Amino acid sequence: MIKMIKPIVNISKVIEPYNTVIVGFNGVLSEGNGVKSEAVEALIQMKRAGRHIVLLSNTALRVSSLINCLHENKLPVAVFDAVVTAGEILHYKFKARQGEFAAIGSNYYKIGDARDKGVFAGLDYQPAEDISRADFIYMDAAAKQSDVIEDYLPTLEHAAGMGIPLVCAGNDTSSYKDGEICLAPGAVAEQYAVLGGKIITVGKPDAKIIAYALDGIPDVRKENVLIIGDNIATDIKGANLLGVSSALISKGVHVNFLGEGYIPDVAKTRELATNFDAYPDFVISNLRW
Repeated sequence: MIKMIKPIVNISKVIEPYNTVIVGFNGVLSEGNGVKSEAVEALIQMKRAGRHIVLLSNTALRVSSLINCLHENKLPVAVFDAVVTAGEILHYKFKARQGEFAAIGSNYYKIGDARDKGVFAGLDYQPAEDISRADFIYMDAAAKQSDVIEDYLPTLEHAAGMGIPLVCAGNDTSSYKDGEICLAPGAVAEQYAVLGGKIITVGKPDAKIIAYALDGIPDVRKENVLIIGDNIATDIKGANLLGVSSALISKGVHVNFLGEGYIPDVAKTRELATNFDAYPDFVISNLRW
């Protein structure tokens, strides 16, 4: 049976069955150059209507840093019952040194964005200036918005030859910033896997991550949860894996394919969904009440 995808203009028209809403940050609340005012208003109205709201982002930022970012952009943090980031989860995975992280070593070679996002803060890990001294490579964002995968190939080929793993914050292969579609760590991870390298990624679409984000919400039932995101491969796929409803933002990371129409193109959305085997219940051009 083919799942129906319903185009909507206002989230208020379908919110009634859902008492818990999970929203992404990039592409939903932000485009990289500030927050979307109508999305903020939608959050406020959902909160007034008694909904629990969770912000779940694949950003490498720690929760405190993301909250600071929200404050700087005048977004009312009080609307959120919980804020969870891939960076925060990754920090504690590095700290616990269990599972895939048990024998990962302590020296990392950072590629992409050189800025420190606090993932290793207070932990016994050291940056290596020379990749030959690294136990693993780490990436949490591209160095610049114009980066392409070829920029990273020499380093990836060298690391694959060394047999060391690549750890990424987030699984997104692209992100929507300042109206442009930009390279994201997930694409680098995919390329490293093609080269035979081992990859460790943390974030959506891992259903365990989404379930963790819901831990503090009382009386959660899957039929009452709605995930709103702009990435079909992470947000919508994660919703499908967990067995909850989802709404895809069409004017986000997939805008070049789905178009900029106020009313989303359902045929294009279905084509995208089929390509990724990830099906939203709803498609909306931007989050608005």
